Amino acid sequence: MSDNATLIAEPRDRVGKGVSRALRREGRTPAVIYGDNKEPVTISVETKELLKALNTGSFMSTVYTVQVGKTKHNVLPRDLQLHPVKDSPVHVDFLRVSAKSQIAVNVPVNFLNEDKCAGLVRGGVLNVVRHEVEMLVPAGNIPESIEIDLTKFDIGDSVHISDFDLPKGTEPTITDRDFTVATIAAPSGGAGDETEEEEVSEEEETTEES
Repeated sequence: MSDNATLIAEPRDRVGKGVSRALRREGRTPAVIYGDNKEPVTISVETKELLKALNTGSFMSTVYTVQVGKTKHNVLPRDLQLHPVKDSPVHVDFLRVSAKSQIAVNVPVNFLNEDKCAGLVRGGVLNVVRHEVEMLVPAGNIPESIEIDLTKFDIGDSVHISDFDLPKGTEPTITDRDFTVATIAAPSGGAGDETEEEEVSEEEETTEES
């Protein structure tokens, strides 16, 4: 886990709303590191650096090295509080992890070969039920995404979690059912409308000829 992105932090000797407000005015965000059967460590991180991490889009599923003085903590963001109006970070909770830790994170779903999907080529619509799937994964090897090849799916088919080749050492947190991730829905009006219209036209032509 030595390749983790690093956040430089400073220790907080005092806690409380007044101290937190003062830190935010100074451009810093209060935070805490907890877990692994160790005492919590109250810290603050530079808000500017924290915003850079947030803008990656994968902040909550990325393991960071938080350096406090000479001490380094491998952590995973577990809770992020945002200002209700400014939408700026107000407080962050970091969970200590090791390479062997199993953690629950939301992993994005990627759909491959949509242009070759039988159902979509026929005019069907990809209805995504879950854009992310909560997975139990090793903290030292969090997958960027899970992928599914849509080539074989047709109109009316459902894509279940069992259809995915999940990365080694990972599993969905939902284990009591084979849940649906997406479906290939019929086009608006139904898949057979075009054929029915052609049949009607043929009947009308026959009637006119008679």
